[in-house]
Amino acid sequence: MHPVRFKKLALITVPALILVLAAAFYFFNLHNEVALEGPQGEIGINETSSAAWAKFYPAHWDSYQANYANIEKPSHFETKPYMKDIYAGFGFAFEYNEPRGHVHTIEDILAIDPARKKAGASCFTCKSTQVPEMMQKYGSDYYLMSFDAIKTEITEPIGCLDCHDPQTMQLRLSRPALIEALERQGKEVSKLSQQEMRSLVCAQCHVTYYFEPNTKKITFPWDKGIKADHILAYYDEKNFSEWTHPVAGTGLVKPRHAEYETFMNSTHQSAGLACADCHMPYTKVGNKKISSHVWQSPLNNIEASCTTCHRNGTDWLEQRVDTIQTQCKQSQELAAYAVVEAINELKLSQEYPTVNQGKLQEAMALHRKAQWYLDYVMVTNGYGFHNPTETLNNLNIALDAAHQSIKLALAARGQIQ
Repeated sequence: MHPVRFKKLALITVPALILVLAAAFYFFNLHNEVALEGPQGEIGINETSSAAWAKFYPAHWDSYQANYANIEKPSHFETKPYMKDIYAGFGFAFEYNEPRGHVHTIEDILAIDPARKKAGASCFTCKSTQVPEMMQKYGSDYYLMSFDAIKTEITEPIGCLDCHDPQTMQLRLSRPALIEALERQGKEVSKLSQQEMRSLVCAQCHVTYYFEPNTKKITFPWDKGIKADHILAYYDEKNFSEWTHPVAGTGLVKPRHAEYETFMNSTHQSAGLACADCHMPYTKVGNKKISSHVWQSPLNNIEASCTTCHRNGTDWLEQRVDTIQTQCKQSQELAAYAVVEAINELKLSQEYPTVNQGKLQEAMALHRKAQWYLDYVMVTNGYGFHNPTETLNNLNIALDAAHQSIKLALAARGQIQ
């Protein structure tokens, strides 16, 4: 065919083909569009009952309801018996169960061992949509109230109002401790990006914290940074301990589920992902696209949670996770039993009549450090997967500090040089 005739034919057929394909694509998707479920009505600005949101967001509500299927709450002591020795003298030594999930928070906290309720009303802070209302009602006295004084006023578990503005559905922060911690870091909450918020709404609760000694106010110890070494330095500078171990005699601090802190600067977070990308993946319900509100391990929904980015296949992904978690569990157990040994050696040293007090104090300081780094990992979900490198590094520090504590405890008794 002559080149000129070919060009003329192409100029006619190519546009025509594009029009046909575009029309086919349009008609194919006409009844198959994926639309985000959005605001459909008026919800009260302080509507704490998530059931009241259901008629406006039925697909999300059905997803949220699926959380009730999680009914198991086995004791951590079954798989980590060393916890009882490590937490001796503290409420966690009496009872420490795996969480059943967000929708069970009220019934579970009411049933918890009384030894775990000494924090009073603050125990409810991450457990109910009604907490901001209680804080406004009682002001600073909220933190000083007893558990029993407030328990009848709180009936709603974690729900919609904890994370969403009821008028716009935009993500929002509802807990003062996080807002104050961010402001102390020089961050403007109003300027946080949507992707940052998709992790920070989780960071309202999935973080470590402590109760200020006099006011009992919940505070995030992030002023020096958000990693394990920064937080321990924060406590050390304040000479702060939550309890004294009755066997070792050491002043200790208790980390709480530092999920957000561990996730930050991890491989996934550095790649731009947020907590919600893996734990609340987008899913299609009919002709609607929603963010899953079944809060669970991504492994329970691996196709939606992981294969959007990872093309290696689900078998490879499961094996990779298993390898990481197995390594972390092994290192955790090594560190845990070393900490228990340090506790026992400190007990013997304290009872020794001619103990070297200087070396004993050094051994106790190392026990404090070892237990902090171990516990920081031990109480964080995911068994290291949120940040494998950092997790194993923290466990290595714990193991080394525990062994140093043991040696110094022995040296304090003159049994080694």
